[in-house]
Amino acid sequence: MCLAVPAKIIAINGEEAVVELGGLRRTAVVSFIKDPQIGDYVLLHAGFAIRKWSEEDVREYNEIVQGVNLPGDPLSAVPDNESSS
Repeated sequence: MCLAVPAKIIAINGEEAVVELGGLRRTAVVSFIKDPQIGDYVLLHAGFAIRKWSEEDVREYNEIVQGVNLPGDPLSAVPDNESSS
């Protein structure tokens, strides 16, 4: 399964940009994006920005994934303290 995540462009140098997601900075190729600008949100997949996202898109994504334990997530194996009593 492939996963794309939202990231914010914080610097641009030609067809590459530095993006920030969850406090981490990564290099991303932005050549698929029309007129990328610092401050834009993009959907990042395998190091490529594949489309722009609005702040509302990012807010909705964060609401959906908040609290979701994904398979392989090291925290998903931690028992909930309330359910163990």
